[in-house]
Amino acid sequence: MRIDLNADVAEGVGNEAELLPLVTSANVACAAHAGSPADIWFTLQLAKRLGVVVGAHPGYFDREHFGRRELSWQPESLHAELVYQLSALQGLAQAAGVQLHYLKPHGALYNQACREEPLADLLARLAKQWNLALVGLPNSWLERCAARQGVRFCREGFADRRYQPDGSLVPRHRADAFVDDPQQAAQQVLRLVEEYRVQTVCVHGDRPGVVAFTRHLREELERRGVTVRPWCVS
Repeated sequence: MRIDLNADVAEGVGNEAELLPLVTSANVACAAHAGSPADIWFTLQLAKRLGVVVGAHPGYFDREHFGRRELSWQPESLHAELVYQLSALQGLAQAAGVQLHYLKPHGALYNQACREEPLADLLARLAKQWNLALVGLPNSWLERCAARQGVRFCREGFADRRYQPDGSLVPRHRADAFVDDPQQAAQQVLRLVEEYRVQTVCVHGDRPGVVAFTRHLREELERRGVTVRPWCVS
């Protein structure tokens, strides 16, 4: 069994030096929902040294709520905001000698795009324009629109989030929203691969204790015979 392990980074938390050696893909924030150009630059250079695959992680311009508040959106304005974020990240990546391989929306943008066809279609068209794979939940509108646009799609699961019976994530405000035990997380990853054909699993880089959690999760996965290596590579 093979799985890609990704983490949300460059969000101003400052733990990239400890976290990136433990993962195989880095979802680099675009300084909209969090982080700064300096955070992006440091993360890109570190990812290059470590051989970690890099993807774009754009979100709503909503730093007060870390991009996790669902918003109403207008196609033209959101399109402009996403192009702005992707262009900035691409410019820094080129300067650092790093290739972008995929697009994974952040937070509320991700959740809404999984449910809303017009938003998923916008992201799929952007991924096609930028020659990027698209990352999202299995059987979501993101997956359907990626197929429609001829865009490679990477099915994602979450190692540190709990799931509801319908396959959706437990809302963050609930006390049982997160998985803190790496052994339970590893078991969940195996189930997601078997039941939903998940190809990459995420850990949230802003969570307390994420470095130790990720280290133990990877050790547990490898102990169970899982090969951890990147998937979203052209």
